[in-house]
Amino acid sequence: MTEDSIPNKRIFKDPVHDYVEYDPWICSFIDTPHFQRLRYVKQLGISYYVYPGASHNRFEHCLGVGHLARMMAQHLQKSQPSLGITDEHIRCVELAGLCHDLGHGPWSHVWDGHFIPKALPNHPKWSHEQASEMMLDDMVKKHRSLDISPEDVETVKALISGRKDRCRLGTTMPFLFEIVANDVNGIDVDKFDYIARDCHAVGEKRNIAMTRLIHSARVIDGQICYDIKDANTVYELFYTRFSLHKNIYNHKTTRAIEYMIMDVLLIAQKHMKFAEYIDVPEKYLHLTDDLFHRINMTESEELAPARKIIDRIQTRDLYRRVDYKIMDWDDKEFCQAHITPEAIVHAAKNVNLEGVEQSLIAELTVDHVIVDISKMHYGRGVDNPIYQVKFYSKHEPNVCRRAESGDVSLLMPEKFGELLLRVYTKEERFMGLVQTAYRHVLRSLPMPGEAVEMTTIVPTPPATEAPSTPTALTSTLGLGAPQSRVSRPFGRTPSYSDNQFTTLPPNCQSRSPTRISSRSLKRTRDISIELDIDNPPPTRKSMRLASTK
Repeated sequence: MTEDSIPNKRIFKDPVHDYVEYDPWICSFIDTPHFQRLRYVKQLGISYYVYPGASHNRFEHCLGVGHLARMMAQHLQKSQPSLGITDEHIRCVELAGLCHDLGHGPWSHVWDGHFIPKALPNHPKWSHEQASEMMLDDMVKKHRSLDISPEDVETVKALISGRKDRCRLGTTMPFLFEIVANDVNGIDVDKFDYIARDCHAVGEKRNIAMTRLIHSARVIDGQICYDIKDANTVYELFYTRFSLHKNIYNHKTTRAIEYMIMDVLLIAQKHMKFAEYIDVPEKYLHLTDDLFHRINMTESEELAPARKIIDRIQTRDLYRRVDYKIMDWDDKEFCQAHITPEAIVHAAKNVNLEGVEQSLIAELTVDHVIVDISKMHYGRGVDNPIYQVKFYSKHEPNVCRRAESGDVSLLMPEKFGELLLRVYTKEERFMGLVQTAYRHVLRSLPMPGEAVEMTTIVPTPPATEAPSTPTALTSTLGLGAPQSRVSRPFGRTPSYSDNQFTTLPPNCQSRSPTRISSRSLKRTRDISIELDIDNPPPTRKSMRLASTK
């Protein structure tokens, strides 16, 4: 008679996946400083300042991805034994899912996507995926009790990168590289988890059937394919990704605070030199969102400007968005070349703009203006992501093909990518001036298809010259009154007309109407009290007596 076995798995209660189990081997990687560090790196970075529920961290996201990676690999192992997937393969895929974000820096994508390229312009191209591999190597090196072979470490690192050419498994089982980081069509368990987790955190009531997609997965011709019945669910996945990026991750206030954090980091980097930690795992281990408070705790005079910006964040005195416009995907290089802080400041100083506050023109510099151009897409650029996914049917379960529009929906958009152009000012007193100058630049641009020669304004190098004296524009840009441009009706093609919904008075210097300073509030309250002295409001008792008469 055999004795009952005692479960030796650790169970995590997860708000998205309910109860998640991990065996002692996986837990040995979780119980290291390298993985525990992820408790202190926000999943959505600065979005927490806009969505108070977005307080979740990379720690729980990685637990979820590891769980889904194991679920997907086990499903393929059981449903298609001919693939030859072993328990060892599943463990490597699970560990890759668990450790895929080990290398995220403070505020997640702000660190590797924006800060590092500016702080270390001469450093070889760097990404958090590279840092994840570095941290995994250091974890295994420092904790020799971890039971993993060098070959499996290399396999896990290859699975994290999604590069099939980095190990032998990429040749024999290429489909395993589509589970954690799918470079073929973008459908992977990393996306499954962050979409579900981020929607839950910010209060978006989206419900992507992740489990259905996992059980729909089938390997055909070395690639993971899905049942054609689930084509709409796949499309929903891509659309939700686009929606999250446009409405949540790139929220106008989130981007404003990100630029403020960037300025804080760039100022502090000159003295604290923490950007160099990206190549030193022993120091990178201690680089988390706590960097914000470490900078704020300093007392040196050199970091006073950084502390001042931090104070502005904490008192909600933020950089302000003054305008935005949706542009065509193909116009990115054109917009980046001609809609610049230099061009806007040049227009403000050299064009007779009606209604602007003249006293502010001399004070406005290039450093006061930010032009933010972000790509918004469904995950595969301008292409329909559905066309990169292969499907099968129950009638032909071993034959895969791409779906056509008639197989999915005729209501899908013609374009799957666009540009979101936004202009910010670091000081709200310049709001009206910056918007008026920006709109002059925008209206002076040639319409799409017009062959008009234009000269890019070259930024003034940071030397003794004032930053407000950029190279002059050519006459073709039109420093005089630009031609009137009629706004197009709602349609497929974006126009270069003014945004009717964001128009400000040219002399606008005020705050958002939803934000009233405590000083103004006190003054209003004092005036109200003064006006009511001669006519005090009736007391509850007098009102009761009056009602009985």
